[in-house]
Amino acid sequence: MIGLIILLGAVLYSNLGQGTLALWGKGEQKEAAAESSQSLTELLAAQAPKPGTPSPSFSLEDLDGQVYTVGGKRDKALLLNFWASWCDPCKEEASDLVALAKKYSDSIDVYAVNVTLYDQLDNVKKFVQDYGYTFPVLLDKKEEVYRKFNGVAFPTNVLIGKDGVIQEVIVGSLSAKDLEAKMKKLTNS
Repeated sequence: MIGLIILLGAVLYSNLGQGTLALWGKGEQKEAAAESSQSLTELLAAQAPKPGTPSPSFSLEDLDGQVYTVGGKRDKALLLNFWASWCDPCKEEASDLVALAKKYSDSIDVYAVNVTLYDQLDNVKKFVQDYGYTFPVLLDKKEEVYRKFNGVAFPTNVLIGKDGVIQEVIVGSLSAKDLEAKMKKLTNS
């Protein structure tokens, strides 16, 4: 079921600008498609962890076997980035994440959570090398953490304050300028 939702989310995301779903025939009206995709998006978003609620707790290993734990109060705010190596929007935002992680390293940790159940480890390692990730790349091998956050599409960014409370859940990519504005706001929370 989760896999179907993720696939549907990916289809929705890739077709948002077109106002239609690839699953529909060409003769369908664009207005109905846009309305249906909005309703589905709203339904899926309603199930996601809400801003103002504590982040789900979890522990995951990174590419080197080091374990990272999230949950509760932290020394720094946190940006969780759920991604996959085959995801084009993930590729588009990768350089921005690297630059912003470096710029805000004193106040925000960035953890890139690869949902490895939907990926291949060799492709993950190549992606990390190609884009120069310098922050921890955690492996969600069984999709357990992604499910805790009710993930529906890649990328999904979750902004968590130092108090361990979710500040914002962003489904889909943002421009570097918009993501930086949200990170600045996070440092002030």
